Amino acid sequence: MTDKFTLPITKENGYFEIRLESIGGLGANLCGKMLGELGALYLKLNSTSFSSYGSEKRGSPVKSHIRWCAPEKFLRLCTPVVEPNVLGIFHEALLKNYPLLSDCTEHTCILLNTNLSREEAAETYHIPHGRLFCIPALDIAIAEKSRVNMVMLGAITAILGFVPLEMAEELCKNTVGKKYPHLIEANLNGLRRGFEHVKEQRPLICSDGISEKNVKPDTNTHTIPDTTFPLNTKNPIASSTSYTWGYKNAPIGGINPRIGSTVSNDLSASREGYIPLFIKDRCINCGLCDSTCPDFVFQFMPGIYKEKECMVNMGPDYTHCKGCLRCVEVCPTNALVMALEKDYPEKPFDRPNKNLLTNQFSYTKHGPDASITGESYLTEQQIHGGVI
Repeated sequence: MTDKFTLPITKENGYFEIRLESIGGLGANLCGKMLGELGALYLKLNSTSFSSYGSEKRGSPVKSHIRWCAPEKFLRLCTPVVEPNVLGIFHEALLKNYPLLSDCTEHTCILLNTNLSREEAAETYHIPHGRLFCIPALDIAIAEKSRVNMVMLGAITAILGFVPLEMAEELCKNTVGKKYPHLIEANLNGLRRGFEHVKEQRPLICSDGISEKNVKPDTNTHTIPDTTFPLNTKNPIASSTSYTWGYKNAPIGGINPRIGSTVSNDLSASREGYIPLFIKDRCINCGLCDSTCPDFVFQFMPGIYKEKECMVNMGPDYTHCKGCLRCVEVCPTNALVMALEKDYPEKPFDRPNKNLLTNQFSYTKHGPDASITGESYLTEQQIHGGVI
């Protein structure tokens, strides 16, 4: 524990804000709760944390929002964090599908879980502004038999600079350690490795989408810059897309304005480092994988098996595979085995569903009008109560 603590930096409203972007299953929800407890119980600050996620938590996008402020100040906001002091991205594939960086400023510290170097990540994902840190959190978690959230928690602690590692370790022991005492050493090792990995880094300063490789290091290069920045700083060259709906122009509830959007979904962001590897020579075309797959990724075509005509398994569509590995569990011949995705950048027997994928896919801007027809794909127009 500590005596009264003063935040070294805050926004104009007096808050220090952290946002975690993840997918269900990587532990961002728990990490956010632990950061909330860190602020309230250990730093003696006013603190709040909450998460948002879909009904199918595993694999769906998850956001966790954390706010700290001085104990003498009321923490009245309960809205999502828009312009965070620290942005933690648990899965780099999220950057391909969601505008996570649209509200970052030049003072935002961005922690990215990736095997890329900071220079490669800044160029690959067109990071416009911020102080970039990179960490291979999944590799560290696998090596230490820990969880990605513990590695990221240690890395965030190092980025903050004003929270000692010992305090984060005590937090880990009192939360995860009480519930899973047999995993405490593995989680502590993951926490420490995340802390040390980021502590040794000099942040890459990103400006106008180009990394400044010759920036002179600060005296405390792993800490957040000691700067107060305005609450509503707008980034002129943020992500190419941004959220455009607000309380004034959001559609009426119950309307689906993006019918058929799952057709173009890339579910690779839902995987947690593992894929079902298809070994065709072992396959007996029993179809158990197809019947158990929740996303129908296996492609069967008419063919010959053991001199008989039948439907032959041509392989999975990895674009729509979220890595649940149910097919691996049910396969009777080990034709599907669990493999590290990083070992297979070009996946063997990848069979994209050409009937679903398209290069030019557009969405309707408004939902179907139920007074016209129940078939949402039809294009009739209603004029004075009639249909044309």
